Amino acid sequence: MGKIILGLTLSLDGFAEDLEGSFTPLYTDMKPLKETELMEESILRTGSVVMSKKEFEMAEDPDLYADNYEFQVPIFVFTDKEPEKHPKENDKFTITFVTDGLESAINQAKVAAGNKDVTIIGSAETTPLCLNANLADELQVDIVPILLKNGYRPFENIENLDIKLERTLVVELPAGRTHLRYEISN
Repeated sequence: MGKIILGLTLSLDGFAEDLEGSFTPLYTDMKPLKETELMEESILRTGSVVMSKKEFEMAEDPDLYADNYEFQVPIFVFTDKEPEKHPKENDKFTITFVTDGLESAINQAKVAAGNKDVTIIGSAETTPLCLNANLADELQVDIVPILLKNGYRPFENIENLDIKLERTLVVELPAGRTHLRYEISN
């Protein structure tokens, strides 16, 4: 069985989103990042992805995910309601909208992933949900060298004070991005 990996990107001052709820300022380096050994390894190890509706709607056109998203695996989007139009899929990339919560989305993603990892796309909303409910085995945090000065911080609403993090990896990536990896235990 693979791991449940909660991954997120933060500004140097700790924000996962700007005041408009946008992640765009944190991902100006996607092209060189996709070409790193770390990203290639993550793509190979990931058997399914979980994200909130907000993360899913980051794409201008959800139909573009089918052939362009780095993770061409089953995607589980937790949401209050399914969209009226189902986005395009292909033989590897499928989208399931889960309306009964994050934990249900993760459980479905584990089945789909088989022996591979489930990658959760973290955010200011998703991160505390995962950590407070003990839903992740590993936390991966990328820090980018920008200051947002305000926005939404993912660790402000952590209620589970028994979480223990053991650092297992630190990697310097292109454009000044730093990747940190922690094993989570309680």
